[in-house]
Amino acid sequence: MLEAELIPAKEPIEPRLMIVLHGLGDSMEGYRWLPQAMRLPWLSYLLVNAPDCYCTGFSWYDVDDDSGAGIGRSRKLLFELLDQMRRRDFPAEKIVVFGFSQGCLMTIEIGARYPHRLAGLVGISGYVFQPERLVNELSPQALEQRFLITHGTQDPLIHIDRVRPQMEILRQAGLKMDWREFAKPHTIAGESEVSVVRDFVRDSYV
Repeated sequence: MLEAELIPAKEPIEPRLMIVLHGLGDSMEGYRWLPQAMRLPWLSYLLVNAPDCYCTGFSWYDVDDDSGAGIGRSRKLLFELLDQMRRRDFPAEKIVVFGFSQGCLMTIEIGARYPHRLAGLVGISGYVFQPERLVNELSPQALEQRFLITHGTQDPLIHIDRVRPQMEILRQAGLKMDWREFAKPHTIAGESEVSVVRDFVRDSYV
């Protein structure tokens, strides 16, 4: 089981949930600012810690060794978490998954492979693991999912030239990819980027 904390909506209308996946070496503590910044009082948030310790935080997979094994294990844990939230009265179609960096990769994995349609998937400053293999293993629901993927043109850790062709592979496979570029390094570009995420999430529940 993954460690997670639910932050309930301030003005609940119906069950609507954003699951938040942090990046390498971070934790759920790094995203306590997000609910206030999103300014969507009807949205609940589930902040999640990755399973492995890394420096002062956590990681979803090993970046130095066999990434595939860790990605597969974390994907299984996240599927179990999604199933658990569905049992807690958050229908899959009312759940948005949000991930940064490693969390972005895991978000794309969920959108491509989870066997239930979600409200939307938001990935920031990440990349795709084995995109050619991924498009050959899509779930039947993958082509129904809506993705917002953003990246920085000045990212020194995950160069955008690496990610652009990966996005094209997913788009050519029929995935609904909304790709946005920001003049930023490996970070979230404040309100200019949060506003794009906010609009995408709001539209996910129309």
